[in-house]
Amino acid sequence: MLARIRRLVPRSGDQHYDEIVRSFGVGTLRPPPTPMSDGELARAIAEFLKEHPSSESVGALGRRLDPTTPL
Repeated sequence: MLARIRRLVPRSGDQHYDEIVRSFGVGTLRPPPTPMSDGELARAIAEFLKEHPSSESVGALGRRLDPTTPL
């Protein structure tokens, strides 16, 4: 999952990628129960990149990755 995300996050926005990795590490983000298509993942990441990596934007990404999560 992180490799797919790395391909979709622009190199200039590394703080966003670092926040995604950190959030997976601490359990804030979890992979979706069913795989997302690259298009769905790209849309979720594009929405995330519109914001600075904050708890709110991580929560928004988490809801897109796994709609059952209470983030």
